[in-house]
Amino acid sequence: MNPRLKSIIGGSTGNLVEWYDWYAYSAFTLYFAPHFFPAEDRTAQLLSAAAVFAVGFIMRPIGAWIMGVYADRHGRKAGLTLSVTLMCAGSFLIAIIPGYETIGVLAPALLVLARLMQGLSVGGEYGASATYLSEMAGKDRRGFFSSFQYVTLIAGQLVALLVLLVLQSTMSEAALDDWGWRIPFAIGGVLAIVVFRIRRGLAETESFKKSEGPKSGFWTLVTQHPRETATVMLLTAGGTLAFYAYSIYMQKFLVNTSGFDREVASRINAATLFVFMCLQPIAGGLSDKIGRKPLMVAFGILGVLATYPIFATLESVRNPVIAGLLVMAALVIVTGYTSINAVVKAELFPANIRALGVALPYALANTLFGGTAEFVALKFKDAGWERGFYWYVTGMIAVSLVVYLKMRDTRETSRISED
Repeated sequence: MNPRLKSIIGGSTGNLVEWYDWYAYSAFTLYFAPHFFPAEDRTAQLLSAAAVFAVGFIMRPIGAWIMGVYADRHGRKAGLTLSVTLMCAGSFLIAIIPGYETIGVLAPALLVLARLMQGLSVGGEYGASATYLSEMAGKDRRGFFSSFQYVTLIAGQLVALLVLLVLQSTMSEAALDDWGWRIPFAIGGVLAIVVFRIRRGLAETESFKKSEGPKSGFWTLVTQHPRETATVMLLTAGGTLAFYAYSIYMQKFLVNTSGFDREVASRINAATLFVFMCLQPIAGGLSDKIGRKPLMVAFGILGVLATYPIFATLESVRNPVIAGLLVMAALVIVTGYTSINAVVKAELFPANIRALGVALPYALANTLFGGTAEFVALKFKDAGWERGFYWYVTGMIAVSLVVYLKMRDTRETSRISED
């Protein structure tokens, strides 16, 4: 096998397992929330679980900072290996935590600890994997190959949903509610051990080997690359919020608002995410032909125009096929961001600070807007104005659209010089 292709596959496989572990929490929230957050109504339980999901995001900027610097100074491979170690520990911890009835408030406290560990891991994973895949890809195929960063991110979410569907079909609902929800976290921990071994054997990128300039660090980033840092934050804000709204929160929305049962909502989510995953390399390859900017602008315009109508229509849809088509329309729109966001960010920075430059501003925006998406949506619903969330998503996409319109096309101005 071509060494470059082997490295891209190896890096992508590890990314898949990392994101499976992260998304298993969201996929199984409907089952484990009552064990950690006893409450009288489902919305209150989901709100508590969503708050812990958001807490995990608080650690992502810290993880991005620490491991971004680590990957810039010690290598992309080293950063990838460290991130999967933390993810493994967090998954195993969730799998074994007793419930609230057994250990009281210690149960949600340990759940928070596990998510903090996973937040550190994912914070470093995004920057290291996005940088690694972008640097390993050749100049003419950089958009295509770097899109696999989101292919595997989505695949991780999809595998988590498929595990859920398998357990739903092979276990009684009572058993799944009682203890079956622990199985996916145990699986994730075991897979992370396998990924650790894979990543130890990856080749290092030429960009890292040839990197020159000041040592990577927060001060260097904000003083020498303030424009690029701000650009990454603002172009991420609308894209990451839309992605989490259309994918992660959508499963809960279909149950809690549209009225579908949990199994049907899971199937709709899985089917639409599979198609979404397949679209990523197609759009990434298109960006190698026409540039990155047209795709991001298309996402911005269509996201502003269609987000509110899609969510508002889904409120009253009872046919799963129609619901699936509406969700798919939203995911097709957000593909303009997801397929190329990794390479766009990597192309903005020189190699000596690229991993940190990709990771930290992305993680800050992701924490503020992506990680809080479910919590904000449920808060709006709890307050009796659910449609306020639709306007919120639309507004943030509009902010990012302004950035897309003003920024240069990074395909033409890329700072990744190695081919």
